[in-house]
Amino acid sequence: MREVLPTVRQWRAEGTPVAVATVVGVDRSAPRQPGAVMAVDGDGRVAGSVSGGCVEGAVFELAQQVLDDGRPRLVTYGISDEQAFSVGLTCGGSIQVFVERLDW
Repeated sequence: MREVLPTVRQWRAEGTPVAVATVVGVDRSAPRQPGAVMAVDGDGRVAGSVSGGCVEGAVFELAQQVLDDGRPRLVTYGISDEQAFSVGLTCGGSIQVFVERLDW
């Protein structure tokens, strides 16, 4: 969170709504560990990362939904061993991401 906090503060100072996605769990292999954070604002700007890969787009879309309705979400994203092998990775894994709107 430290790496995105200055950006989040700036967005909030501008009056822009902000959602924060946090990796809260990892099973097997994952590019980012628990505590990794990605912030998304109402203008579509992004700071930080929860996966460094294709999950980012899905989390961005989910963050937009959370900004719209205010309901936090806990979601799991993953890839099976078979899918991983087919794209040259050594194994699959999953991450659990909690997305919430900042209302302060």
